[in-house]
Amino acid sequence: MEPDGSERVVQRSNTSLMVHRLPEIIAFLSLFTTLEAGDVIATGTPGGVGLGRKPPEFLRPGQLLVSAIEGLGELRNPIAAEAD
Repeated sequence: MEPDGSERVVQRSNTSLMVHRLPEIIAFLSLFTTLEAGDVIATGTPGGVGLGRKPPEFLRPGQLLVSAIEGLGELRNPIAAEAD
């Protein structure tokens, strides 16, 4: 969400487009670690990442980053300036 309250979608994808399916990833990780409730598995980012844009786009203080999973909900993170 922009500081003026408007929303702009910059990345949209679906797990069906991943190279490795989620059950495969979980099975592989389970070979060498015990997964527990609340564990997060970072798998990367879909196309449209800000660094690859021309010109590059980065999150700015005052913006709101919303990450949503259909049928599950969304995570809303306000962007703040780094402390000095």
